[in-house]
Amino acid sequence: MAKHLQDTTTLHNGVKMPWLGLGVFKVEEGPELVNAVKTAIVHGYRSVDTAAIYENEAGVGEGIREGMKEARIAREELFITSKVWNADLGYESTIAAYQASLDKLGLDYLDLYLIHWPVAGKYKEAWRALETLYKEGRVKAIGVSNFQIHHLEDLMKDEEIKPMVNQVEYHPRLTQKELQAYCQKHGIQLEAWSPLMQGQLLDNPVLQEIATKHGKSVAQIILRWDLQNGVVTIPKSTKAQRIVENATVFDFELTSEEMERIDSLNQNLRVGPDPDNFDF
Repeated sequence: MAKHLQDTTTLHNGVKMPWLGLGVFKVEEGPELVNAVKTAIVHGYRSVDTAAIYENEAGVGEGIREGMKEARIAREELFITSKVWNADLGYESTIAAYQASLDKLGLDYLDLYLIHWPVAGKYKEAWRALETLYKEGRVKAIGVSNFQIHHLEDLMKDEEIKPMVNQVEYHPRLTQKELQAYCQKHGIQLEAWSPLMQGQLLDNPVLQEIATKHGKSVAQIILRWDLQNGVVTIPKSTKAQRIVENATVFDFELTSEEMERIDSLNQNLRVGPDPDNFDF
């Protein structure tokens, strides 16, 4: 079990991925974004997750450079993720999109590159491109995002390389137990986006009760639940105090009873789009 902010899980290709990172969804380009990324790195975060569609890769790159300089660490100590957007899903277009993300970020390589959504009839060609990038050593690991079991089954019928990560909406109202079991069986690391359900769980009485018992915030309880479930998590924040607080989840442990109580909050409820029914 992760005991430290820089502890990692080992993906099926041997690459080490931090259990906890910073998400930057809906954070616009500008000083706030740059400062959030820099603050996270200075306070010990080693993983940052962005995407082409967030239109903030340039600011993330600037924050990475400033954070590395201030923390006096090398690029190799960081784990940077981005994602190819739906409009670029195709063989050549995905490879071009990867290069465009690198250029914006100002990096030579990514640690993880994901297909953002399972667009029917398009994701297989995009996956072929990711396999090429991986085989050429241009990216350390490849994976998918928002893939359900049937999407993974379809992809894995033809793939040469199995996805290393599946990043999905995951929180106590959407526990995705069946999907997680499938991913575990196939050696695919599950990763949570929107782990705090965009703030909708912060006043939940069950979570508040558990938080009070441990002297922690509800957010910290949820993130700890993620980690104890073996799920990588990337909470988003731009506030320095919250960034630090979100990472202070390695000094306590939830009991099996508390884990079950949190699991029981599941309602298969999404705050994001349904991977089986989206139109973008």
